[in-house]
Amino acid sequence: MQAGKPSDVPNPTRVTAVPRLLRLVVTAAALAVLAVTTVVVLRLPSSSVGVVAFGPADQVAMFGLGLAVAAGVLVFGRPRVDADEHGVRVRNIATSQDVPWERVIAVRFEEKSSWASLQLRNGDELAVLALQTSDGERTVTALRGLRSLLTAHQAAHAKPREDLLYPD
Repeated sequence: MQAGKPSDVPNPTRVTAVPRLLRLVVTAAALAVLAVTTVVVLRLPSSSVGVVAFGPADQVAMFGLGLAVAAGVLVFGRPRVDADEHGVRVRNIATSQDVPWERVIAVRFEEKSSWASLQLRNGDELAVLALQTSDGERTVTALRGLRSLLTAHQAAHAKPREDLLYPD
């Protein structure tokens, strides 16, 4: 990001981002799990372990197990961020939070971080897994959009401060 470069998102009214590369990797992993499961299921009747013989019910159960594992892997591709002038909705792997802009101090992306975060007024920091370094320019554009929305909200709701140096 260059300091003098004009913003790609001058005044967005809505920002939406998902981790593209993560979703591709997760989808490929889920497909690999299904492929391995399918091979195991198809070879199951031809193999026997000593006294145990596998039948159609075992094949269905193994395939169901493979589907469950693949679905579990796909959950890791769930992160998403949606923002508008009212606030930001952060959906991470296991949680989802709606955060109004009043609670946000800054949209941060540290140099050594893998993903962005929201610094909140109560001192907490909320990870935004949808904005990851691996997505490059998409992340930069979304980050600029979030910062623009936050800045617009802060400017619209700024409270004038009393001059404490020379009170009347």
